[in-house]
Amino acid sequence: MMSDVPPVTRALVIANVVMFGLQQLFYLPMLLNLALWPIGPAQLMPLGHGASVLVQFEPWQLITYAFLHGSVGHVAFNMLGLWSVGTPIERLLGARAYLFYYFVCVLGAAVAQLLIVAYVSHDFVPTLGASGGVFGVMLAFGMIYPHQKLMLAFIPVPISAWLFVIIYATIELFSGVLKIQPGVAHFAHLGGMLAGIVLILYWRGQLPIKPKRVLIR
Repeated sequence: MMSDVPPVTRALVIANVVMFGLQQLFYLPMLLNLALWPIGPAQLMPLGHGASVLVQFEPWQLITYAFLHGSVGHVAFNMLGLWSVGTPIERLLGARAYLFYYFVCVLGAAVAQLLIVAYVSHDFVPTLGASGGVFGVMLAFGMIYPHQKLMLAFIPVPISAWLFVIIYATIELFSGVLKIQPGVAHFAHLGGMLAGIVLILYWRGQLPIKPKRVLIR
């Protein structure tokens, strides 16, 4: 099955699965160094038995956090989503543009999360997961193939992709505002989608700054 998946999507899925496997062996050092920590002074993180360690934000975490996951379900859900919506988007955009798009969404998600933590929640906790990039790719699918049918995880009824995206974005917005599932970075998901919208509109030539060529119709 993976042989039918285009190269970037396949590489991202494999990389995330491998990194999750490494987390089982080196969980703490990977969490401390590769997860996305809030911007600001280093803080002590208790390790138990009276031990603690200093942790802080580092620039590379803007990317590396997206290759870490908190559970088997977390990585499985994200990779299933990336495989299902990323495959047609990569085939349309091509490997280079798709990879660029994915990491723009990952960065957008990271920036959104850092802003929320800095100005709203003030929680000194790590963020990890590919969800921001996956939500960005899902957004692209909804914009480019609006009438294709997708199914919500909790309602197994096919709906149009544009509505699918709106429903998920609305759920994330209300969940973030109402603090439902506080351990989930809802605004990071929205940040990934927002970054995706901006890049797609740019590639379509619909922003004041125009691309050299229109990549998406």
